[in-house]
Amino acid sequence: MTLGRRLAPYVFLAPALVLGTVFFVLPLVLSLGLSFATWNSLAPPRFAGLANYRYLLTRDPLFYASLRNTAVFVGATIAVGVPLALALALAFRRSRLKRLWRSAFWLPTVTNVVAVAYIWQFLLADPYGLVNRLLAFIGIAGPAWLADPAFAMSALVVVFVWFHVGQDMMLLASGLDGIDEACEEAAEMDGAGPLRVFWYVTLPLLKPTILLVAMTNMIKGVGYFALMLVLTGGGPVNSTHVAALHIYTMAFSDLRLGLASAGAYILLVIVFAIALLQLRLMRRGGLEAW
Repeated sequence: MTLGRRLAPYVFLAPALVLGTVFFVLPLVLSLGLSFATWNSLAPPRFAGLANYRYLLTRDPLFYASLRNTAVFVGATIAVGVPLALALALAFRRSRLKRLWRSAFWLPTVTNVVAVAYIWQFLLADPYGLVNRLLAFIGIAGPAWLADPAFAMSALVVVFVWFHVGQDMMLLASGLDGIDEACEEAAEMDGAGPLRVFWYVTLPLLKPTILLVAMTNMIKGVGYFALMLVLTGGGPVNSTHVAALHIYTMAFSDLRLGLASAGAYILLVIVFAIALLQLRLMRRGGLEAW
């Protein structure tokens, strides 16, 4: 093999490796170092040891509140979004127009998140939002969806699920397409009804895809803050102030970049631990054992 053939793979990989190093690896390393320093972007960083981590874990009550809000948001989006996406994937599985319906549900996913937030702000605004106007038309007084602590988080969950259900549906539809129909037909020939075929044949074979969708939703949800920033600003009364928004506020509003880096790494450790736990609970000896 000539030298040119040996170098060719590295030449083709070089742009991706350079971009990955500059925009992912290097910021990751620098932010880790910054988490042990105090820096406001105006003066040189000063080494602070574990002071940032101690402050967040012992003296910042809003950090724990943001973690609770994040847990509620992520749990609700998975509990609502994954079953809904599975129901849609099953509904359009054998439809003649499944490509049309899949494209329709996919469209919000490729829309700019800020544009989506402003659309939903128009729909949910109180008292003149379209949703409350429709409710008033039938004699129901709609709540302040984005200004009432009792409804704000639920409204954000609905928007997030609407925004991402198309992507989840496509992943689950791909998993369904990968299931050998002979397995389901064999169960039907043995006298199993549609519900029993789904529960005992389709669902077990679909578990790896469901795990993937649940994990990607968990990771997206933990780091999500764009909708909260535009729609509620973390309010009302910090009821939608999630961890990622808290980190963003510390970094770009308060200019406490070292503290924000420490918060980001605490969040990274939590996500990594949850992902490992989720894998252990759901794999049950590995995907090959399902």
